[in-house]
Amino acid sequence: MPSNPVDLEQREGRVHRYKGHAVRKNVAARYGSALLGEVDGGEDDPWLSLFEMARRDRPPGTSDIVPYWVFPLVDGAAIERHVPSLPLSREVGQLAALRRTLAIYRMVFGQPRQDELVEYLLGQMPKDEAAKHLGDLRIQLEPPR
Repeated sequence: MPSNPVDLEQREGRVHRYKGHAVRKNVAARYGSALLGEVDGGEDDPWLSLFEMARRDRPPGTSDIVPYWVFPLVDGAAIERHVPSLPLSREVGQLAALRRTLAIYRMVFGQPRQDELVEYLLGQMPKDEAAKHLGDLRIQLEPPR
C-alpha cells in the first residue's frame, strides 16, 4: 500500500490514461462490429475509426473527455481500485486515512473524483450542508468543445 497520496496518484495515473485499456475495451465492444469490413487491412488504423465513431455518437455538448478518457458502458469494462490488506490489520485504518488524504490532495489541484469528494465532505459536515456547498466547489476542467 502506498504511504502517501502522491504515490497512490502515480500508480493510478498509470491506469487512468488517454484511450486507456478499459476505455478501448468499451469502445471496441460498442463499435467493433460496425467497423468490421470498413478497414481493408491497409494503412488505416482501426482505433482511429472506432474512436471517431464514438466521438460522433456522444451526446451533444459533451467534451473530449468522452470518449477518449471515459467511455462508460453498461456491463462494460471499468477500472477498480483494489488494495490488498489483511482484515484487522493497521493497513485497514491506513487505507481509510490515505483515501481521505487523497481526496484533499486532489481538491488542492482542482481535480477531485466526485465520489471521494462527496465522501470527504459528508465526513466533515451534515449531508444537507454539504449539498449546499457542492455547487460552489465544482470547477469545470473539461477541454473546450
